Amino acid sequence: MEYVIAFAVGGAICIIGQLLLDFVKLTPAHVMSSFVVIGAILDGFGIYDNFIRFAGAGATVPITSFGHSLAHGAMEHADKHGFIGIAMGIFELTSAGISSAILFAFLVALIFKPKG
Repeated sequence: MEYVIAFAVGGAICIIGQLLLDFVKLTPAHVMSSFVVIGAILDGFGIYDNFIRFAGAGATVPITSFGHSLAHGAMEHADKHGFIGIAMGIFELTSAGISSAILFAFLVALIFKPKG
């Protein structure tokens, strides 16, 4: 049943994004940024952790989880280290994903001819 819930929740998030693209005429960048902000806001209110417990991978795979990770790390380290902890926390939880995206984008740019 966990797989069905994860599939349904992740699919619902994708459907919302597609509806925003089709009917509200937002750009993909607007939708992606909005989902990151929504994930951060939900984490700020303590809702996203419960959402992850319910939906599992359906809540951790979409881009909303990136916003959750940014806010979660910032709040956790801000309590420990004060103002400087905000930047430390943001990058502690998300550095692997950010580094991977940069590395793989660079490798693809070496192999293929970028347009632009």
